Amino acid sequence: MTPTKSFSRAALGAACVSGMLLLAACSSNAAADGEPATSDAVTVAGVDIAVDQAAADLLPADIADAGEAKVATDVPYAPFEMFVDEGSDELTGVDIDLGHAIGAKLGIDFAFEKQAFDGIIPALQAGKFDVTITAMTSSVERMDVLTFVDYSASGTGILVPAGNPEDIESYLDLCGRDVAVQAATNQVDLVNDSWQGECEAAGSKPIVLAEFPSDADAQLAITSGKADASLLTKPSAGYVAKTTNDGATFEVVEDPAAPTGYDSTLNGIGVLKQNEALATAIQAALQSLIDDGTYAKILAQYGVEGIGIDEATINGAAE
Repeated sequence: MTPTKSFSRAALGAACVSGMLLLAACSSNAAADGEPATSDAVTVAGVDIAVDQAAADLLPADIADAGEAKVATDVPYAPFEMFVDEGSDELTGVDIDLGHAIGAKLGIDFAFEKQAFDGIIPALQAGKFDVTITAMTSSVERMDVLTFVDYSASGTGILVPAGNPEDIESYLDLCGRDVAVQAATNQVDLVNDSWQGECEAAGSKPIVLAEFPSDADAQLAITSGKADASLLTKPSAGYVAKTTNDGATFEVVEDPAAPTGYDSTLNGIGVLKQNEALATAIQAALQSLIDDGTYAKILAQYGVEGIGIDEATINGAAE
């Protein structure tokens, strides 16, 4: 499903737990929850991150003095935001790791708290939060209220059996094939409104689309031999491929013409429109993470390298 969020505070002092699913920031010398960390470096995705002073100098004085930015996120929305364990308030995911890494570059704590998606913008306006990182689409409509630091781009991906036995290289190779999809998603609309017409124009048979109640059901259709492929967001496809049976069950079709997925949109870190200085500081910190390779390592931990961008833009969707 294409994110239109596109989705206990996780302190930097949370205990590090091994394994791919727990990648939240951990400092080798972190303090208790609510207290500042004493280490000069924070470790995220196996990388020790020190302060980027040029980025930190861009922070508004109130955020710098507080030593933290309060961050809203809507959980769960794998692989962006997830709970480490069922019943736990401890968070992990692409956005959580990336937020902690940005905070480390700025020399502050990005303190995450849960907030229902439809309440995030009102909560920012009420002063409850400074930032939101929650796989939110950087839409022009939202720019009436928010400034976005663009940090990823995602669209529809194609999930196929490991080894890609049908040699599917692009969406046009789905013409005439059985394709599974979750019902009532943007992927259904993309196929019916666009791809079917292209199949017809190419003289090919239409895609045989089977709709299921959930992405998991669509994936079961592949493993049971009822479908040649399934459609879902590319980051979700990458996460499924990486985590199912240690990567031995599925793989994602990588189409060079659509590296971030089909019908892709930018996702952004949002701050209130009037907080331009905070957006600029976050942009500088994120670009520093892109340039030194930490950003790519965070994405790789979750199998979502395909959503990566080369430049941390501000309100890129408006250009």
